[in-house]
Amino acid sequence: MDLVPPGDEGAPPPPPGVYLAVRGAAKSYGAVQALRGVDFAVAPGEIVGVVGHNGAGKSTLMNILAGTVQRSRGDFTIAGKAVGEWSPHEAQRHGLRCVFQELSLCGNLTLAENTRVIHRSLRGPGWRRRAGTLIRQQLDMIFPGHGLSVETRAIELPIGARQMAEVARAFTETDAPVRCIILDEPTSALGHKAASQLLAYVKGLPERGIACILITHRLDEILLVCERATVMVDGKVVAERPVARLSRPTLVGLMGAIEAPHLPASAAAQVAGRPPVVDLPGRDSLDLAIHAAPGEIIGFAGLDGHGQRERLRALYAYSRHRHRQGRGPAVAYVAGDRGAEGVFGLWSIAENLTIRSIRTLRRIGLISREAECDLAREWVARLEVKAPSIDTPMLSLSGGNQQKVLFARALASDAEIILLDDPMRGVDVNTKQEVYKLIRREAEAGRCFVWYTTEVEELTNCGRLYVFREGRARTELLGAEIEPARILETSFGGRDG
Repeated sequence: MDLVPPGDEGAPPPPPGVYLAVRGAAKSYGAVQALRGVDFAVAPGEIVGVVGHNGAGKSTLMNILAGTVQRSRGDFTIAGKAVGEWSPHEAQRHGLRCVFQELSLCGNLTLAENTRVIHRSLRGPGWRRRAGTLIRQQLDMIFPGHGLSVETRAIELPIGARQMAEVARAFTETDAPVRCIILDEPTSALGHKAASQLLAYVKGLPERGIACILITHRLDEILLVCERATVMVDGKVVAERPVARLSRPTLVGLMGAIEAPHLPASAAAQVAGRPPVVDLPGRDSLDLAIHAAPGEIIGFAGLDGHGQRERLRALYAYSRHRHRQGRGPAVAYVAGDRGAEGVFGLWSIAENLTIRSIRTLRRIGLISREAECDLAREWVARLEVKAPSIDTPMLSLSGGNQQKVLFARALASDAEIILLDDPMRGVDVNTKQEVYKLIRREAEAGRCFVWYTTEVEELTNCGRLYVFREGRARTELLGAEIEPARILETSFGGRDG
């Protein structure tokens, strides 16, 4: 069927009982086709999961629904009415909210003030107090025991806390009730406890008649809370299935991939006879020293917010200082909060990828454009970054592809120690498998990796773990001890060793 212009009144009505529907939705950016005629619908009280590899078109579709991107072609109906031009304000007025993968809180505003941004009716004397009450109540409802102050500026919060605040803000109500919520990788920055709390809350939405569209690369979350799964590949919907008929391998197969088992590295084989390149003393007698040898992959585990990220940053500062003094190898850091700490938004892929390698790209004292392009092309190909060219602006990439570029930046450098701060946040399952293999190959060549991740299963790729609790590395796990149940047990204080 030929696609028709937005808002065409001759478009067929949506199926009965559907709250939101698009038909033949297409979006192009020049020669790049981000969406290629997508049909998608959600009913009141329905939880739909949307999965696909990075660049499959998931976020583009959600941006069209949220009004932040205008579709090139196709029909759009909401609450049974045809939609022409669409904006975030109109979406808000119709009860449609979106929590974006790239968080959108204003850093210089408090959580209460950020809540006012989406609620125009909060005005007049006492609006800050009312806005603060709104966001506080929602935080308490979704994330009991969150410990956040609504008077804190967003920029002062770690990424996990900002994620919690953004999710809670999306559920706040004033003059328009929430009818449908879009969650784009909502647990990617959350620890185990907060992620479990959010998923439990989402499971209760159908009882209140609220629809939910959940986008996540954590496929177990789709199987846990969704009624139906929609699979996207290269800008098209390729499958829709009831979740009751799906397993994780089946879902991965629909995405066009085969999920390989984790193959944990052997710490003993990697480090035999090698002196440590990482040797950071603990804070006190209860805090284990962090040490690692060339070729070793070690992990930082434990509940989110218990000091892992702070120790990783301290390790980076310590290792960088030693390298500058000529007493240690070069170190690279892969940031998990790519928006605040990793991406140069106005630069191209090539410029972002090669910034860590400028010294090696010099020819007669000047940076060689040819060498820069060769290095960028090599690593874009190795990590399968989906983009028209290496000159593509970074912010035009999907979140997962931006993360691949940051990972490539570290691997393309001369660093012998690579620190990973939740580097696979928002990256699809197929790419994760390729990156795991790449990490192992680089470790076999002598590189040392220190890996912090909020995904417990990812830690089984490590040969040794430090489990953190209350700001200290309290337990060390080796080899066969590294399995999800044991990691969670020690995270809560059981069987310290």
